[in-house]
Amino acid sequence: MSTPTHRLTTAQALVRFLAAQYTERDGVRQRLIAGTWGIFGHGNVAGIGQALVEHAHVMPYHQGRNEQAMVHAAVGYARQRGRLSTQAVTTSIGPGATNLVTGAALATINRLPVLLLPGDYFAAHPADPLLQQLEHPVEADVSVNDTLRPVSRYFDRITRPEALIASALNAMRVLTDPAETGAVTLALPQDVQAEAYDWPGEFFAERVWRVRRPAPDPAELAAAADAIRSASRPLIVAGGGVHHSAAEDALRSLADATGIPVASTQAGKGSLRYDHPADVGGIGHTGTAVADHLARTADLVVGVGTRHTDFTTASGTLFRNPGVGFVNLNITAFDAHKLAATTLVCDARAGLTALTEALAGHRADAAYEAEYRAGKERWERVVEAALRADDDSAVPTQTQVLGALDTVVGDEDVVINAAGSLPGDLHKLWRARSPRQYHLEYGYSCMGYEIPAAVGVQQAAPDTPVWALVGDGTYLMMPTEIVTAVQEGLPVNVVLVQNHGYASIGGLSESVGAERFGTAYRHRVADGSFTGAPLPVDLAANAGSLGMDVLRAKTVGELREALRTARASDRPTCVYVETDPAPTAPPAEAWWDVPVAEVAGREPAVLARERYDREAARRRRHL
Repeated sequence: MSTPTHRLTTAQALVRFLAAQYTERDGVRQRLIAGTWGIFGHGNVAGIGQALVEHAHVMPYHQGRNEQAMVHAAVGYARQRGRLSTQAVTTSIGPGATNLVTGAALATINRLPVLLLPGDYFAAHPADPLLQQLEHPVEADVSVNDTLRPVSRYFDRITRPEALIASALNAMRVLTDPAETGAVTLALPQDVQAEAYDWPGEFFAERVWRVRRPAPDPAELAAAADAIRSASRPLIVAGGGVHHSAAEDALRSLADATGIPVASTQAGKGSLRYDHPADVGGIGHTGTAVADHLARTADLVVGVGTRHTDFTTASGTLFRNPGVGFVNLNITAFDAHKLAATTLVCDARAGLTALTEALAGHRADAAYEAEYRAGKERWERVVEAALRADDDSAVPTQTQVLGALDTVVGDEDVVINAAGSLPGDLHKLWRARSPRQYHLEYGYSCMGYEIPAAVGVQQAAPDTPVWALVGDGTYLMMPTEIVTAVQEGLPVNVVLVQNHGYASIGGLSESVGAERFGTAYRHRVADGSFTGAPLPVDLAANAGSLGMDVLRAKTVGELREALRTARASDRPTCVYVETDPAPTAPPAEAWWDVPVAEVAGREPAVLARERYDREAARRRRHL
């Protein structure tokens, strides 16, 4: 009996295939590719563009303004949906395609799924070179899309229609693999997109990709449990894998049963609610005093779903106990083996549940619990002092902006940030009340992520208040998706903090002897220096011109009222506030390695190098 076929173009077949893909985990099924973002030009307008028109009834389309921003929106959507659903992004050839690279790197580094469908040059080479074609003198099959290879978890160029069948299935496999996921790129030559083929009917059948929860190996589980039982000062470090696995309840059960304190990375913050007795806050360079003290004295560090980046480990200087050991629970063996750890390669929820059972009857020493709980209480007083504003008529500091927002948000609100000085303040001070509330992109720390990510999060959670916290430097990188929020009717809130420069890098520049060079927005004068007056730039007016409602707040009291108004609005709203630049956040509790000039003729750099050498001497290879 012959198999029914469907004569469609490659692009039409791909869109129809994507519409039939689902994920399932813990009995819950949802669309894998929930929609497609696109900016059209030559290379995708007649292929994917036409296919989206043809199949509009099964594949929602969203119009973006910047290709990188479209990837950020899809990543925000995927993170909010626990990596079980994502979006596709289609672009033209040339600059449209290369604009995807930053977004792809961000997705892959953060282990978040997104499907990229850039247009590519003619496979048949009927005209050579094309508009926007890069001519490689010795590799004729290279295109600018090859820049996406190192930042994609899977890459293929579809040079024949029938090649799509195997490649599309592999793409779905990677997108739904909790250990392998990231950006997936299918480069689509424009002539192949439009070419017709007789596709087997099975290609379009509904397909369910079950997202696995690998159980721990019994021997690895026993070794991990023995290590924890033997430790007198254990510390759990919760990373983003806790959220990806929806393992927050399992982590809380382990903490409740054992009394082991839990610190969190940027990606893992909110794994425990901030007021849980075992939650000691952020760890590392931007961590809390109590968490970093526990890390320095811990004899066992249990990493759960963390990559152990330099901010978490304070560039290898944080874990100072001479006998410190590590247990790494991670679904990815690559991460589990870091720091010469005892490995527990499995799903976070499955592993934490098994550990709780294996540790039945075991509890941390009572004196140790009393110690870290007292430290937590001391830190809460530091937090309160930083967030509190005693004078409602005063110009707010940046930490008081966070304090005002803290009084307004509900437990389910989502707060998004990625770069600048805000991530450090948030990691130390934000009181995360639910697993999805704290949305920090700090794997790539990409300026410009916040607003498009807020669009994606709002699409994923339409009834949830979403806040994009941006400084003026970040805002200027990528405000364009404000227009998308307006067009899509998404009531995202942008809190625009104006401090007239790159505050985070300014502080870093000063600390490493570079004297804040090039970090302020000021008028340049004849000798090349800058005046003290800020530029006459009105970012609030810019946000208004792009379609947002704008609320200007000059004082703490006005700010608090503006935030309440924004939260209640059903329109995209910008709360604009100029802040007092005086630093009010607690200082860093741990080091971060930024190499300083070894020789210099200016005193700030000489002194900075002396400090650098002292800190670098504490670095340790955990072998």
